Amino acid sequence: MNTVVGVFQDYATAQTVANDLRNIGFAADNVEVRGAAPAGESTVVEHHRRADDEGGIAGFFRRLFGSDSDRDETGYYEQAVQRGNAIVTVEADERRVDEAVRIMNRHGAIDIDRDRSSSAHREVRDAEHTPQQSIPVVEEELQVGKRAVQKGGVRIYNRVTDRPVEEQVTLREEHVDVERRPVNRPVSSGEAAELRDQTIEVTEFAEEPVVNKRARVVEEVSIDKQTTERTETIRDNVRRSDVKVEKVADPGASRAAGDWEADFRNDYQTRYSRSGMAYESYAPAYQYGYRAASDPRFKDKSWEDVESTLKTDYLRNNPNSTWDNVKGAVRYSWERITGKRSAA
Repeated sequence: MNTVVGVFQDYATAQTVANDLRNIGFAADNVEVRGAAPAGESTVVEHHRRADDEGGIAGFFRRLFGSDSDRDETGYYEQAVQRGNAIVTVEADERRVDEAVRIMNRHGAIDIDRDRSSSAHREVRDAEHTPQQSIPVVEEELQVGKRAVQKGGVRIYNRVTDRPVEEQVTLREEHVDVERRPVNRPVSSGEAAELRDQTIEVTEFAEEPVVNKRARVVEEVSIDKQTTERTETIRDNVRRSDVKVEKVADPGASRAAGDWEADFRNDYQTRYSRSGMAYESYAPAYQYGYRAASDPRFKDKSWEDVESTLKTDYLRNNPNSTWDNVKGAVRYSWERITGKRSAA
């Protein structure tokens, strides 16, 4: 069995939680309520295991957590009850632990903000929490790539042009010369046969220039590309955001209680020195106001909001005191620590 423990602001809320747990099937003997009952009610402890109810509230927690439990652990719950809180405990098997926790969180269980790993019990945490806030640390990084860009080139043109040229050539010509020379001799027998009609034709020839053009390759222009590589160092500036953490001191908590002693005595001289009572009679009130100012329950609240609670708590721990006699000392200390009052 596991013991689920929930701390609540008042006794009435704790009773409601106990009733809800019984209504959903938790055995009445396994549900207990501890705390101060409201004014007018005589019952200050509600539970169903009367045989184990010896030893007061301290004995209850020793039985709950074990006799060898950490004193700080049990002491916290004792102080919670003494401050007016109420505590509900329920015995639940492993399957129903989460169900009990949901019931308690639904009714506003107080976050006790303690980390305990004991397997003998389970704590109830407040279901609501302050969302975590964060500031991102942003840093730029240099990313260098490359791209192809046109850097120029070579263009080759082929143009046909005319230019005058000349060549010399030797030409031959034939000419027929006809010569007549007188002769006087007898006709020979061979010549007698030539005495007939005949024609002799001699052809004249002459050379003339013939022009012909022949294309010849006299030069070649080649186009090629060569690729080279080079390493270039890129220099630039990148930005980074740096988050600095600076602790902001609480104007009151930054000084220990003893450091306020001079302030408290000064107020005593101004307010109570003629009352006939020594400073030591008011010192507990000043010290109580100092402690109350550091209580997170009262953060950002005014004196009017917290006076009733402080009165009840102070008189519970100081039953021989009269609130009207010490109210001023408590208020002075509380307002000085919280910064709501300047030095007297």
